[in-house]
Amino acid sequence: MKNIFERLKSGELVQLSDPEFSKIDEIVSRTLSLVPALNTATNINDVRGLLSEIIGEEVAGSTTLFAPFYTNFGQFISIGKNVFINHACSFLDLGGITLEDDVLIGPKVNLITENHPLDAANRRGMLCQPILIKRNAWIGAGATILPGVTVGENAVVAAGAVVSKNVADNTVVAGIPAKVIKQIN
Repeated sequence: MKNIFERLKSGELVQLSDPEFSKIDEIVSRTLSLVPALNTATNINDVRGLLSEIIGEEVAGSTTLFAPFYTNFGQFISIGKNVFINHACSFLDLGGITLEDDVLIGPKVNLITENHPLDAANRRGMLCQPILIKRNAWIGAGATILPGVTVGENAVVAAGAVVSKNVADNTVVAGIPAKVIKQIN
């Protein structure tokens, strides 16, 4: 039988009453204790070190995060090299978030991998799907990327867009819901 982490990452419904949910709560508690330290750090190396501790892998020296930064879990975030994450971003990562190399994340971007069923009887359960931001993509200020979305290589998500479907390589999307507005040569 899969453990709760495998079930979350595979998109299975996980109820808050699940006997293994305490394992999630342990990591959330640890992460919530580290985030305030990250958000009050006064130099980029300290921020990078605390982010490494939150996600459980070393963040490349070429990657920059401007605080504040918010995450509820952290352990399912993977960050490539030469990534830039601007101020006030929120990553809800129980479904998994991957930022490949050279990704740019604007201020106040929300990456949300977590959702709930429409069925009222199961609504307090969690359904998660991963987000993948491919190499050299740029996510504009205030954009929201929803569960299960892949943003293609060199793609641009315009400021304020809400992305609920995959974005092809070399494409610009904008609006709510996001729609293709331009191809990039």
